[in-house]
Amino acid sequence: MDRSWRRRWLLGAAVAALLCGASGAASAHGVVGGGFEAPIPLWLLYAGAGGTVAVTAGWLAVGDETGDDGAEDERSAVSVTVPAWLVRATHNVGRTLGLFGLVLVLAGGLFGPQIPSENVATVLFWPVWLKGLGLLAVLAGSPWRVVSPWESIYATLTWLEGAQPRLVGAYPARLGAWPAVIGFGFAVGIIENLTTLPRSPRLTAVLVAGYGLTMLAGALAFGPAWLRRADPLAVLYGLLGRVAPLSVAGPTVSLRPPWRACTRPVADASTVAFVVLALYTVSFDGLRETGPFRSAVAAFPDVVGPTPAAIALYGLGFGAALASYRLAIALVDRAGSTEGETGTAFAASLLPIAAAYEVAHTYPYVLRNGGAFLELMTGGLLAPTPVTGLPLSVFWASQVLLVVVGHLVAVVAAHRVAIGRFGPRNARRAHAPLVAAMVAYTVASLWIISQPIVT
Repeated sequence: MDRSWRRRWLLGAAVAALLCGASGAASAHGVVGGGFEAPIPLWLLYAGAGGTVAVTAGWLAVGDETGDDGAEDERSAVSVTVPAWLVRATHNVGRTLGLFGLVLVLAGGLFGPQIPSENVATVLFWPVWLKGLGLLAVLAGSPWRVVSPWESIYATLTWLEGAQPRLVGAYPARLGAWPAVIGFGFAVGIIENLTTLPRSPRLTAVLVAGYGLTMLAGALAFGPAWLRRADPLAVLYGLLGRVAPLSVAGPTVSLRPPWRACTRPVADASTVAFVVLALYTVSFDGLRETGPFRSAVAAFPDVVGPTPAAIALYGLGFGAALASYRLAIALVDRAGSTEGETGTAFAASLLPIAAAYEVAHTYPYVLRNGGAFLELMTGGLLAPTPVTGLPLSVFWASQVLLVVVGHLVAVVAAHRVAIGRFGPRNARRAHAPLVAAMVAYTVASLWIISQPIVT
């Protein structure tokens, strides 16, 4: 491990220790409702966390001139090679589990009891499939190419045909990841967050069936590129996987710094939009449960209704988030005295923030429902309760820690991109607008998780 990497990890450990000691329970956002008073004023927590991000950026600007070539990180990575038979077995098990999960969701949702907590469709799809695989991606890279039932079905059709079906032609480059942006915004941003559909087993099964048919139809029309670029879960898990400290490439498993893959540019403007949308949506998931958001919805005329009002606020918020990122990138270009695809170069540096907030906000939800899923599948023989036995303060402190550490990793990634793109002389000025945006988002994120839940 090189010295610069060691210094960064030591700084992160010091920050973690400081925050664990300073934070108390203000709210169990994402766990249960209610609120607690923090042992220190919240403004002091916000100032300390935001200051930590700003000081880290300043420390990097003065003492680190490592660009984004990653040579030192790659030399210091710890790698192991697993046997080929284990790789094949893992893939086979993953594909089997993916297809089995699809059958469970469809059969359980259509024919099982229409009680959310007692139906495998609602217990499996939303918390375990959608959110749980996201947490796995943050740890060890995207599992979707292995467990995706659409990939398995398409691979079977390819085997039967002897060639990859492609009825229309090559995937149009102009589409980019826009189908995934639309699909993610609709299914996660609106359906999951703003409707009661996730509490309906039958409607959940219908949604999954429609999602699967759309993916298979697109793959038959445009080939496997559709499954890589248009599938919202494939794009989401692939982006979250960039943050993973474990890198899995065939039989090689490597330990890497979490900012390493976040220094690589994303593909195009559509992927930039997806990154911003994912970051915004996971924050919106927390924001929608707060008092100020409910008040904003209530301010709409009665003829509009609460759900359309919330959807309008979601869309307006995404537009503001995308405009804010473009403004920050314009300031980066101006400070760095350059032009070009700066937006795609820096977009991945936002992923550690999205990943950290996703983990902080959803891990209790995933653990709780994972236990419920095991209980359903074993007929009550296994009934783990991994969440309820821990103090509420532990959850809130972990959320604070994850949010701040995610921002620190993002600062490191953006700094390295700035060095590689602008050189040491201009990198400090160019990085400053993004640092300011990250400090503001740090405070906003902590404000969201400190708010009592309004049900």
